[in-house]
Amino acid sequence: MDGRETAVVAEYERHAHDVLVVGAGGAGLRAAIEAAASGARVGLICKSLLGKAHTVMAEGGVAAALGNVDDRDNWSVHFADTMRGGQYMNNSRMAELHAKEAPARVNELEAWGAVFDRTPDGRILQRNFGGHKYPRLAHVGDRTGLEMIRTLQDHAIHLGIDVHMECTVINLFKDGDRIAGALAYDRERGRFRVFEAKAIILATGGIGRAFHITSNSWEYTGDGQSLAYRAGAALQDMEFVQFHPTGMVWPPSVRGILVTEGVRGEGGILVNKEGRRFMFDDIPENYRSQTADNEEEGWRYVQGDKNARRPPELLTRDHVARCIMREVREGRGSPHGGVFLDISWIKSKISNPTEHIKKKLPSMYHQFKQLADIDITTEPMEVGPTTHYVMGGVKVDGYSQMSTVPGLFAAGESAAGLHGANRLGGNSLSDLLVFGKRAGEHAAQYAALTTQGAIDADMIESGARKALDPFDRAGAGASSEGPYQVQHALQEMMQALVGIVRRQDEMERALDGLVALRERAARVSVSGNREFNPGWHTALDLDNLLTVAEAVTRSAIERKESRGGHFRDDFPEKDPAYATFNTLVMRSATGTMSITRQPIVPMRDDLQKIIEENK
Repeated sequence: MDGRETAVVAEYERHAHDVLVVGAGGAGLRAAIEAAASGARVGLICKSLLGKAHTVMAEGGVAAALGNVDDRDNWSVHFADTMRGGQYMNNSRMAELHAKEAPARVNELEAWGAVFDRTPDGRILQRNFGGHKYPRLAHVGDRTGLEMIRTLQDHAIHLGIDVHMECTVINLFKDGDRIAGALAYDRERGRFRVFEAKAIILATGGIGRAFHITSNSWEYTGDGQSLAYRAGAALQDMEFVQFHPTGMVWPPSVRGILVTEGVRGEGGILVNKEGRRFMFDDIPENYRSQTADNEEEGWRYVQGDKNARRPPELLTRDHVARCIMREVREGRGSPHGGVFLDISWIKSKISNPTEHIKKKLPSMYHQFKQLADIDITTEPMEVGPTTHYVMGGVKVDGYSQMSTVPGLFAAGESAAGLHGANRLGGNSLSDLLVFGKRAGEHAAQYAALTTQGAIDADMIESGARKALDPFDRAGAGASSEGPYQVQHALQEMMQALVGIVRRQDEMERALDGLVALRERAARVSVSGNREFNPGWHTALDLDNLLTVAEAVTRSAIERKESRGGHFRDDFPEKDPAYATFNTLVMRSATGTMSITRQPIVPMRDDLQKIIEENK
């Protein structure tokens, strides 16, 4: 063993937990709370600071059929909406559990101290959102995610959870087939940490940083999906990437930052450069009976009239995003490559519209005022599609959230199944509450019934040496380059070739590009030392980004149709032959990525009846 390896060993910190939760957003916090409440010794790892989770960016609300604004709403309608939005590619068992349990999870959050907006009679207020038949999103202005994180964090700190902040997991360890622990590093000092754990829950969020234009923060580099894949777990439905229709387009410094769907839920309309409300041009036939025929009807629906019909701006996100791209491609877009989102028009409909907008959308008002010098109460916003959410992820059991690797669980955006081909707005927050709880509960049960697995010392050494390789390449000559250049090239390529509109030839070019990018990533070098070194952190993220990018590309090539968040210009229609299976991504024995098809489990007769009744 050489001197460098000896130094590495001397720096190991060791921690032992029954349940280790990787990720401290809404899903991770809810999982940690439940596991701790079940009596497990729980460790919680967050890549950033505790409280700085991407969940805080969820603005519109949490979807739950409370029926507070429209008493016709119930779990079965929510279930049917979720399945329809997901193009029936969803795990129907997960969709059932989600719809049934979401109201209890929201009420539980309120009991823990969350302060929701209120109806005149004091109940939790709910607003309209795309794809939901009735007003269903419980909200706190447009800062719902922030209130959720605050509440969960306050509740969690009293349970004795061991929190490891600014810490990143780079490897999972197995003892035979089952999970045994993880290798991580401290982002501040660069010291390695070994975590022993009987069960691990992945709650690391999405993959948005694999694309150039995204609403996702810097942590979203596909860590959980890639860790699970390398550990031998299956990924599912990675082709289904949601492009939120309204991200900020101008100025460039804030391009991609999300403009909540709540703006449209509160009356915002989409217009092109000609001032025409183009969403009326392309209303799907199955939505026509419940869609407003003019601006006045759309406004009455937003105001809560039960008899009014849905405005076209609140169709599903994939549809709205493609309509915006159509306007841009055909030359009717805004000056900077988007369209206009206008909520200022409501000044002709209500008294004191300025205060109304500031009250309902305080974060949006301040975001545009401070970052773009735009007053949304008097002028329109310039918006366009931004990479937002991945419906695919780690394949899990719909009841327990365990992956195909014993002892490895996943919840929230890291997991697949609930959303099918397309997620409805607001379902992400109820997803992380419902299945974060389930993952924590079942991980604790699993840990109570198993012994701690052994962690092979050679695997620890191998992982640590590989992580330090970029330092050894510093000064190696012209063959090495910095990690930021490789990351930027990947993001540009994925945005151009595997973005919102896809074609076979372009995606095959992307696969060739990924091979070249992997070769470049294997040569990246970083200077300086391990302390406070963001270049090194970026170099370590590259493998995860390349893995999820390849999974998305190969899955998208496999699905030769258009469905939900997956749109192929060369196969623009749905193909019934592709409606019967999920796409699985597996690591072969040789380390290469393979794609297989798994038949979708047929829906139970009682659930099928609910679907028919709600069509």
